[in-house]
Parts: sequence; structure tokens; C-alpha cells
Amino acid sequence: MLALAQGTASKSESSEEHRQRDDKALETITVRATPFEQSVEEVIAPIAVISGEELDARKGNTLGETVSQIPGVTTTYFGPGVGRPVIRGLDGSRVAVLNDGLGASDVSNVSQDHAVTIEPFLADQIEVLKGPSALLYGSGAIGGVVNAADGRIPEAALDGPLQGRAELRYDSGSDGFTGMGRLDAGNDAFVVHADALYRDNGDYDIPGGKLANSSVDTRTGAVGASLVGDWGFAGVSVSRYHNEYGNPAEPGDDEEGPVTLDMTQENYHLKTAFNTPFSGVDALRFSFGHNTYEHTEFEGDEVGTRFLSNANQYRAEMTHQPLGGFRGAIGVQGVNRDFQAIGEEAFVPATRTRQFGAFLVEQGEWDRLGVELGVRGERVKSRPDAGDERRFSLTSLSAGFRWRIDDAWHLSLNLDRAQRAPAEEELFADGPHAATATYEIGDPTMQRETANGAELGLHFHSERVQAKLSVYRNRFDDFIYLADTGLVDAEDDLPIRQWTQDDATFRGVEGEATFHIGDFDSGHYALRLFGDRVRASQADGTPLPRIPAARFGAELHWHGDDWNARLGAVHTSAQDRLAFFETPTDGYTLVNASVGYVLSESDHGSWEAFLQGSNLTSQEARLATSVVKDDVPLPGRSVGIGLRALF
Repeated sequence: MLALAQGTASKSESSEEHRQRDDKALETITVRATPFEQSVEEVIAPIAVISGEELDARKGNTLGETVSQIPGVTTTYFGPGVGRPVIRGLDGSRVAVLNDGLGASDVSNVSQDHAVTIEPFLADQIEVLKGPSALLYGSGAIGGVVNAADGRIPEAALDGPLQGRAELRYDSGSDGFTGMGRLDAGNDAFVVHADALYRDNGDYDIPGGKLANSSVDTRTGAVGASLVGDWGFAGVSVSRYHNEYGNPAEPGDDEEGPVTLDMTQENYHLKTAFNTPFSGVDALRFSFGHNTYEHTEFEGDEVGTRFLSNANQYRAEMTHQPLGGFRGAIGVQGVNRDFQAIGEEAFVPATRTRQFGAFLVEQGEWDRLGVELGVRGERVKSRPDAGDERRFSLTSLSAGFRWRIDDAWHLSLNLDRAQRAPAEEELFADGPHAATATYEIGDPTMQRETANGAELGLHFHSERVQAKLSVYRNRFDDFIYLADTGLVDAEDDLPIRQWTQDDATFRGVEGEATFHIGDFDSGHYALRLFGDRVRASQADGTPLPRIPAARFGAELHWHGDDWNARLGAVHTSAQDRLAFFETPTDGYTLVNASVGYVLSESDHGSWEAFLQGSNLTSQEARLATSVVKDDVPLPGRSVGIGLRALF
């Protein structure tokens, strides 16, 4: 699909020229979540990147919603303000969410009702690394990585003195408004950046009415500046993210008001890179981030629980020039985090976590064979205010191979062994959690989690067709999951969920193909097909909870001079492979469409008007990955209209 991901056809270019330009863009997109400056096609590990026109078409209120049509990737759901990516059935503390290479440092991994503090509307591109990425980003990436590159720290001089983009849109389903703007200015030696976004969405439509307490109010912005040159860059940025949203699973009544969440995060980032600083070294890179995070869960007008997190994180990498046929990267990464929950219903104790890791990745290319080998060692310490400190030593290994059968076909094989330390909530939770209406219990004696995985991929790329198919299997020793016990806490009258360990196996298949149907007088047509399926079971064959259902989707694209349009449908099957005390999820089909028109385009920029429709048949749809699916369906029919500018 990336072959259609860049730009809008200009008035003077033909549809064929548009397709060729997009094919070239696929080859030149630089993946930022890996140590090497590689295109998407050069990365051996399974990866997907969305940017440009594709990102404009996919972006939603949440990071999870934005990436949810990538094969193998879905989202959690707690209303329109909350959605965290799920990669091949794995979520929470197994999927690292990064902001330009550094962790988001929010508490979205602690509970599904906590939002990710990354704004998709401000991203330049979003990268998804599927499968274990623990080698590069630590034990929190045993299931994969989602990296949003936002350009808040400029890394190179601009093509001109001023660049930017802006967008305004209205959404009928929530009577909502979103506005954003971004500006970069500078010269060959110094570049500054500024961005801002405001979103105000009311309760959203569902089949048969509106879902109470589902409103979202988001405000975020940043400033940054960098010294740039052929030598590299050095820059800083400061950003603030504020989000207020309702918990639609707890809409309240006449006596007790609704449960709402009010969160604020401030980020201070520093980033440098030095190109060829001395002989034998391609680049030295260093990043540092300081984050302060706070959110309050209100029960009506009363404060229920406050979550606080202060984190410092750093990352240093050195990439070396080819040596013995291999080029490589060696690096270190550290995170110091102080987490605290305050209130009568604080279900996780204050915890101090210290994490340090060192890694080595080497790549080689010989004729038709590509090889990537890696190793990482890591130590993690978690110390609660009350209770014993836990220490974990972790080792991760990976080997990737690519065989180019001919110019069109290649095979890939990725083998991984990755380990993860239990997260704070998995170890130390013990109390009622009002937002999810459950009583959570952790286990402080939990052991590290180990995954052994293998993936085989087949890829095809020609002028008319781009396709890939993957099959994978991950075997977990001591897999950690939140199990419904079927019991009810007597004091709080809440269902009890227990963090539990058991061996587990995940296996699945996913694929996608884009067919450039042809160029006609009316324009260029392309058809995208995709699908995925994952099954996850405990050692005795019992299904694990909240596993995504199988999907199949199709989308027709059209570009003609100033116009572009899409029409697509995604069918999600019923999920009837159920864990104990889990309810089934019905299947559904969502139909979406969009149309855009370039009002004007010149060397100085462009203006585009667009119309987007989602769930056009107003299907009742619920996600099997959501802990509140029985109470919180997906939005019904909605039509969005907007205007975007690039300059």
C-alpha cells in the first residue's frame, strides 16, 4: 500500500507518472526506528510505514486507530479517546510506543482506559516493527514497536526558508472539530519548529443513539530548534500534551456523576547526531528525554485516583562502517521511572523502576543473501514502596535472513528469542480500579517472560503488483496475562481479575497486496487487499483472552488529475474462541469512503478539500480486544469534511 502513500497528483502529471513517483517514494522512505538509514524494502525484519497521503487517510484520534488497518495490527478500545496498538495479539507492556525513538513515558500500558500521549495528526510518519524488537528497545518491545516520527527536533536544513502544513476538519458523528498547524523555518545552519493541535469532540453516535460520556478534548503543542549541517545536528524540543475524556463504560447516574480522566504530560527532549566523527564510524547518536506525567480519574466532581510518573531516559548508538562484510550498531539504553498512584482506589503501589540495556546489531549483504544478527543484555529493577524489590536479568537474541530469488521475489526468515520483565501492575496490583470496574490482583513472585519466535515471509514487487505474505509462531514460557477469575470482591462488588502466568503459543498469518489495475482516461486505479488471523492458546489449549478476530479488507483507490478517492470495506469475523468467563464478539463489516480535490497547487504549496465517511452502513461493531466491548461499541456512521494545506 505504500506504493500509493506519497503526495497528491498535480494538475500537470499523468496518472502513470503519479504511480511511478509513488513507487520511487517507497524506495526512499527512511525508517527511523532502526539504527541504519534504510528504506522499507531494505529492512529484513517485518515492518510497515505509513506517511504522506496514506497517513492523511488513516489518521484518527488515537495511535491505535491510526495503525489498525496494517495487517497484523489492531487496537484496544475504551472510547474514541483511547486506543493502544495491538501487534499480532500482543498489547500493553509488550508493545513499545515511541515518540521519535524515545518511549512515550505515559501509563497507557497500566490499563486500557489510559490514553497514549502521542498525537497522530502531528506525525510525519508512523513505523510499526512487528515481532520482537527487544534487541533495540528493551523488554517492553517483546511484541513489537510503534514509532511516531514528528520532526519536533529538526535534523537537516530545509529546502526553503519556510515549510509547514495545516488542517481543519469537522466530524458529524461527534459534532467534533479538529485543527492543527505546523511550521518549520530556518537556513542552512539553524532550524526552528512549532506545532499545535486542538480537538473538541462531543459524545459520539452509535446505532440507535449516542454513547454517553464519550467526549474528548485534546490540546497539544511543541517548540523545537536545532543546529544543522553536513556534520550532523544538535537540537532540543519542549512539548505539552493535555487530554480530557470520558469513560463511556462509567456514564454515571443521577446520584453519581460520570467517570472522566484529565491527563497532562510535559516532555523535554535533546537529540544529537555526528556524521563520520572519526575513521571507521558512520555516525554517533544520542537522545535524552525527561517526562512528567499526571492524570486524575474523576468520579463525578470528586477525585478518585491520581497517577503520577516522572521518567528520565537516554539512548546512545554508534554505527560502524563495513568490517569483514558487516556493518553494525552498538548502543546502550536506560530508563529511570518513578510511578505513583494516589487515592482510595489506587490499585498499584508507588514503584521505582530502573532499566539498563546494551545491544549489538550487525548486518551483511552478499549478492542475493542478506543477514542481520543481534544480541542484547538488560537488567531491570522494580522497587515498590511496600514489598520486596524484584530484579531481572534478560537476554535477547535475533537472526534475520533475506534471499532474493530474482528481481521480483524474495524470501525472509526471522528467528528471535526475547525476554521481558513483569511490569509494575503485573507484579504489585492489588485493589479496585474504578475506570475498568474491576478488582485487579498482581503476583509479586512472577518470573521473567521468554518468547521464542519464528516468521517466514514471501515478498513480491513489480511495476503492477506489490505483495507480501507472512506466517509466524511465537512460543512463550511463563506468559503473563490478566485472567477473569469469575469471582467478585465482597467489599467493592467488583469482578476480580488476576495477573497469571502460563506457557502460551501465538501463531498466525497475515498478508496484503496492492494491484495497480491500470491507467485510463479517467485516471489511475489500484486495489488493495489485506487480511490477518492470529490464534493464541495456553499450554492446555485454552484460548487466551482478548485476542483479535480474523479480518479481511479490500479498498479501491483512484487518482485523476486533481481528484482522488477511496472506497473500502473491512470484514471482522466473530470471535468465539473464548477464555474462561469471556463473552463472544459478533462479526461485522465496516464500509468507509473518501474523496479529495486539490483546489490549487504550485511550487509554493497546495490546498486540498476532502470528505471522509466511516462506518457508512452504521453497523454495530465491538472489538474483541477491548475490556469494555460489551458496554462500548465502535462509533456509528460519521462524515468528516475538511481542508488541508501544505507549503
